[in-house]
Amino acid sequence: MQKERKDEGLEALGRETEYNSAYAPEVLETFENRHQENDYWVRFNCPEFTSLCPITGQPDFAEIRIAYVPAKRMVESKSLKLYLFSFRNHGDFHEDCVNVIMKDLIRLMDPKYIEVTGLFMPRGGISIWPYANYGKPGTKWEKLAEKRLFTRDGGEE
Repeated sequence: MQKERKDEGLEALGRETEYNSAYAPEVLETFENRHQENDYWVRFNCPEFTSLCPITGQPDFAEIRIAYVPAKRMVESKSLKLYLFSFRNHGDFHEDCVNVIMKDLIRLMDPKYIEVTGLFMPRGGISIWPYANYGKPGTKWEKLAEKRLFTRDGGEE
């Protein structure tokens, strides 16, 4: 199994970890979805996400939840960890982080459907929980994206 993964051109998996100190979408890697005939969910939870406030430079802490229905390509989990870690010194508002993560993953994988939720810890007594989603245009996934956007309860599932 390990040889099969090496044949897919994955660079991060199985190597010594190098951490980027700046936003680094180029570390993201994919592999072929071996079950393209099935519709199924893949979920990631990053409970220790950090970024910086672009105004004050203070750290913001969040739980980032990513869920997607893959098409032909899937994101490799170690590269996703390195990518999310690259936000550590990146200054962006909460809503921007969530939308940037989603758009980078869409460009990378072209999934059928994806959603990203950021459960940011309170700052000044207020929590911000941005949610962004996408469904492939002209498909049932586009309809699901609209339905989920309008029926969300604000972040919690």
